[in-house]
Amino acid sequence: MIYLIKGADVYAPQPLGQQDILLSGHKILNIAPSIEITGKDVVHIDADGCLVTPGFVDSLVHFGGGGGEGGFHTRTPEMQLTEATLAGVTTVIGALGTDATTRSHADLLAKARGLSNEGLSTYCYTGSYQLPARTVTGSVTDDLILIDKFIGIGEVAIADHRSSQPSVNELARVASESRVGGMLSGKGGIVSIHVGDSDEQLRLLHQVIEQSDLPARQFYPTHMNRNQSLLDAGINWTKAGGSIDFTTSTNQQFLDQGEIPAAGALAYGLKQGVNISQLTMSSDGNASLPVFDDKGDLVGLEVGRVNSLYNSFKQAIDHYQVPFELAIASISTSPADILKLQNKGHLQVGYDADLVIMSKTDLAIDKVFAMGRLMVDKGQAVVKGSFE
Repeated sequence: MIYLIKGADVYAPQPLGQQDILLSGHKILNIAPSIEITGKDVVHIDADGCLVTPGFVDSLVHFGGGGGEGGFHTRTPEMQLTEATLAGVTTVIGALGTDATTRSHADLLAKARGLSNEGLSTYCYTGSYQLPARTVTGSVTDDLILIDKFIGIGEVAIADHRSSQPSVNELARVASESRVGGMLSGKGGIVSIHVGDSDEQLRLLHQVIEQSDLPARQFYPTHMNRNQSLLDAGINWTKAGGSIDFTTSTNQQFLDQGEIPAAGALAYGLKQGVNISQLTMSSDGNASLPVFDDKGDLVGLEVGRVNSLYNSFKQAIDHYQVPFELAIASISTSPADILKLQNKGHLQVGYDADLVIMSKTDLAIDKVFAMGRLMVDKGQAVVKGSFE
């Protein structure tokens, strides 16, 4: 199918003004002020009064479900296709978390391939919270080289009572393995870092880059909006050349305990002079959101939602006055570039035809294309998952 989108206000993410966009197969074929093409296979879409952006890239989703810290009955459910597409998400990166026993890499890969068959672009991290890393082949490097879906390792937990309390040498070694695997396979080889709420914060990461040849950009710490102190530590990390990620899934208890809304953290980072290429938001979708008391005992548990990514993007614009193109970049271009996802995160000729069409007036999502396939039309899912 060939789609011709006419008269859209295009953000690529940089503003391009009013443009037409031609999609053919999986790719963006042309972007120009005026494109004229006819034929029985050409579908014309009138996008006057609409904004068009890259499809959203959610850099951390537990799309196979996660282990609940409240026991077997609190294991979280798998993500369904339309939980992503209705929220404008066209690319997802899946991870294991605390539980790498009842949730396995085989499950993760199977879910990634299933979502790919249904229309999303999917990638995965090998490993989990704990070190030594659990892998498929027995080697982080081999996993990245031999398994197409694996692009890095994560979430490796630090500054958290649920982590394996890794040493500098342990974290440096696994990061080196991921880096080499990424280099040899043409992938990012990034280490996704789960940062807990202990006073250690990012101290371990600074020790690694100070005591090794690894650059700060090899590590991608997330949950950096847990509190103001951690956010400031994250701003300091960006000065060392690293990137930081803010989690959009939250609850009132987290906010009452000092968590900063992801949109607010994004605005704060920009005001501190951090380049948008170093700032991202992700949903932590389908993760368990445990709340612990001061003794470390579980007192509450909720589930992360992928649609929180879109909600936080909108909040960044409406409430925190983040410029539209920067808010879009934080959930598309920046994560795609940090993870070195080829042909993702930009509206550019030759790139994958992942895009979102939304209303100028209220930013409501009207249409979503994933790899050139219309997934959402008039705000409704036209493609659903196999069991939806």
